[in-house]
Amino acid sequence: MKTPAISQRGEVMPPSPIRKLVPYAEAAKKKGIHVYHLNIGQPDIETPPQILDAVRDAHFKILEYSHSAGNESYRKKLVEYYRRYNIAINYTDVVITTGGSEAILFAMMSCLDPGDEIIIPEPFYANYNGFAVEAGVTIIPVASYIDNGFALPPIEDFEKVITPKTKAILICNPNNPTGYLYTQQELDTLRQLIQKHNLYLIADEAYREFCYEGGHFSALQLQGVENNVVMVDTISKRYSACGARIGALVSRNKLLIETVIKFAQARLSPPTMEQMLGEAAVDLPANYFDVIKAEYKSRRDLLVQLLNKVPGVYCPNPGGAFYAMAKLPVDNADDFCKWILEDFSYNNTTVMLAPASGFYSKPELGKNEVRLAYVLNKEAISAAVACLEQALVEYNA
Repeated sequence: MKTPAISQRGEVMPPSPIRKLVPYAEAAKKKGIHVYHLNIGQPDIETPPQILDAVRDAHFKILEYSHSAGNESYRKKLVEYYRRYNIAINYTDVVITTGGSEAILFAMMSCLDPGDEIIIPEPFYANYNGFAVEAGVTIIPVASYIDNGFALPPIEDFEKVITPKTKAILICNPNNPTGYLYTQQELDTLRQLIQKHNLYLIADEAYREFCYEGGHFSALQLQGVENNVVMVDTISKRYSACGARIGALVSRNKLLIETVIKFAQARLSPPTMEQMLGEAAVDLPANYFDVIKAEYKSRRDLLVQLLNKVPGVYCPNPGGAFYAMAKLPVDNADDFCKWILEDFSYNNTTVMLAPASGFYSKPELGKNEVRLAYVLNKEAISAAVACLEQALVEYNA
């Protein structure tokens, strides 16, 4: 019996490089080995009880559809939230999405046609590849480098790859996977570029609160390009609520918002109870992020310090988010990350890392780099780096 063919889109849809090593980690655990998970941005910070209580205490007899653009009460709450960061918008500029992932996908499908090109500094969040495949658009990478901490590439590098098919530039600020925090000056150079070529700037600002050297400058604060800027957001990392799947797309471009709502209507509505959770989060105490940010900063400082003491390892100091990229003294980080799970243990422990090749446009790039998420407590981070150091000694032997 013949099997029907899989779609071409399905064939080219990339698997997650962050999760591809899961079977090896599961096998290690079955052998009784403790695995330190530095591979994925799942915080161990407790989800604020107040926002969970908002859902627990909800009283309704029918769990109805929400508005396709999201509950008006929640969108108005987000206006309050963004005002605290000197971002002035109207609630009609906001569309609530099923996670930040849907916001990125809606942005791509609303700003670009199939066959159009979007420029992204690399390394970049691996799932941008998947969203581009779904939307039928082509990612054009512009290289950033570990030697200067993955700063924004020179604007000339962007100019070189702009073609008639170029419709947008996408940045993540602070960056996943590098942790780089773009400055106001760097955002201003992008403002000039999108103005000159009449491009969209899609800004993924999921890690806005986690900036350790200097504050966050939002793309929505750029002047004179109000119709060009699309900001995407999520509560996942902000409130350690990755399972809630509530994001937002924000733009002052009225025609664009009308277009996004058509895509939103096609999927009916974002989750109702999670919107209650997000609405309650806006009322958290003003010092909530001070405590969380201080914890992440202390973890970052420890991780970077310990990594740079390991012979042959180099890790720049990331300015935001909770990720760091490190260069290891290995020829192939993919092989090493598999080996450390499959064939190695130290004091009955091992470490799960994310090979950096999955964050580049071509698998041969970043072959000796890995991404580490400092989402574990400092004791676990210290133990994980000690384990990694011993693994590098044995692997290179």
